[in-house]
Amino acid sequence: MGLLTRLGISLGLLALGGTVGVLGNQYLSRKAPLEVNKPPAILPASLSLPVIPQNDGNVNFIAQAVQKVGPAVVRIDSAREVADQIPEEFKQPFFRRFFGNEVPIPKEHLERGTGSGFIVSTDGLLLTNAHVVEGTTQVKVTLKNGQIYQGKVLGVDNMTDVALVKIEAENLPTVTFGKAETLIPGEWAIAIGNPLGLDNTVTVGIISALGRTSSEVGVPDKRVRFIQTDAAINPGNSGGPLLNAKGEVIGINTAIRADAQGLGFAIPIETAQKVAGQLSSKGKAEHPYIGIHMVTLTPELRQQLNETKELNFNIDQNEGVIVLRVVENSPAQKAGMQAGDIIETVAGNPVKTAADVQQGVETSAIGGNLEIEINRRGKQQTLTVQPGVFPSKTSD
Repeated sequence: MGLLTRLGISLGLLALGGTVGVLGNQYLSRKAPLEVNKPPAILPASLSLPVIPQNDGNVNFIAQAVQKVGPAVVRIDSAREVADQIPEEFKQPFFRRFFGNEVPIPKEHLERGTGSGFIVSTDGLLLTNAHVVEGTTQVKVTLKNGQIYQGKVLGVDNMTDVALVKIEAENLPTVTFGKAETLIPGEWAIAIGNPLGLDNTVTVGIISALGRTSSEVGVPDKRVRFIQTDAAINPGNSGGPLLNAKGEVIGINTAIRADAQGLGFAIPIETAQKVAGQLSSKGKAEHPYIGIHMVTLTPELRQQLNETKELNFNIDQNEGVIVLRVVENSPAQKAGMQAGDIIETVAGNPVKTAADVQQGVETSAIGGNLEIEINRRGKQQTLTVQPGVFPSKTSD
């Protein structure tokens, strides 16, 4: 197996590396999580005053925040049709002697899952995670007061794990939005959801860290800088809100690290709002794409790459982001980028990791001019790349 294969490089602008994580609402025992998102353009203004942290008997600021937001948090039950796999034995030549080319037809069964979401407009728009509702044939939304509605999935975005769902209702309670971009580690974090089907569960912790990359979280195919919290997040919490001390939504609970305790992650609410706006207007979200395979350099990797003869690299630095491959006919190729180039700045901002490059591209404009400064065998060059739309799975 060659070095490039061992590196596990994936197409697009994904930071490489990291250990495997588990999405908070993956199907467990054929049960899956659910969540929903909503666009900023249609988010209603808050009609309630912010909750001020205080200690007044048993009704502290946490209880006040939960009382404020709780009615807008929903349970999502979903079902999707899944085909049973054909046993490998039927594919073997020995069994072909008996069955010929007539392979048993796979049967379909329903996989059911439970997740969370929250209401962002009085007329029934909900935010949740994409992995909660993608590919579902049934979506049932249950409000805290017990009312049940059928949900319609307006759109999902796998790259950020955000989804937008609609129920036909009026005068619904809604959440208030805060700002994840102003958070600092150590602030209070409150999670509400339906872990393991236990409705309206509240857990509390702090903001442990900010800006965690998708590779650090263990989901390298995502384009999100995650909020890390030690508030307990379990299967069923996916899609539920993460709140600050004022009872404002600062993120969407989405993932846990299966190999550790106290490591939960949420999508910043600004990311969710941006994606939800596109899902509302177009039914899909578009992400900028330049078409390279890249990796963050380390001294060990530099040595391995230089020793790989088919690459013909002569890397003379231990840090930076090196381009391993350029996708044919991609925006990067059209701009003149080559394998072996070391990316030093994106849009004028210095980059040290592949995640930095990914973030720089993600914030660029599709079809606009993106200046990328590279080091090519010791010589500095500036390339002007026009990002395209990240290709869908069907177009790869």
